[in-house]
Amino acid sequence: MAKMIHSMIRVLDEARSIDFYSKAFGLTVADRIAFPTFTLIYLSNVETGFELELTVNQDRVEPYALGNGYGHLAVSVDELRDEHARFTELGLDPGKVIELNRDGRLFALFFFVTDPDGYKIEVVQRHGRFQ
Repeated sequence: MAKMIHSMIRVLDEARSIDFYSKAFGLTVADRIAFPTFTLIYLSNVETGFELELTVNQDRVEPYALGNGYGHLAVSVDELRDEHARFTELGLDPGKVIELNRDGRLFALFFFVTDPDGYKIEVVQRHGRFQ
């Protein structure tokens, strides 16, 4: 059976991205592998074995065009409103908290935040299918 192990995004500034993902989600560098023309940085935390792979291409100076095919990454948290307040205090500029109901019941409580390279991350309350 296949097991999801990581998702990769391309970033311009390694330090800036590591700082954002550390502050926002408590991710730390699990591994850093340099090649002649690019570097791979694997970020993780104790909550999950799934990793975020940052790819930094040497000599890249222009932001990547995310296009209209990219959707978002998602993370779940125990207390969404507390996390929203924490993000705000850190100056990470989270979007508004959205409550999505279905059949008169809560389906999802979430907000979005954008990383330094423009990638959207959904922060969702652990509830129902979003554990």
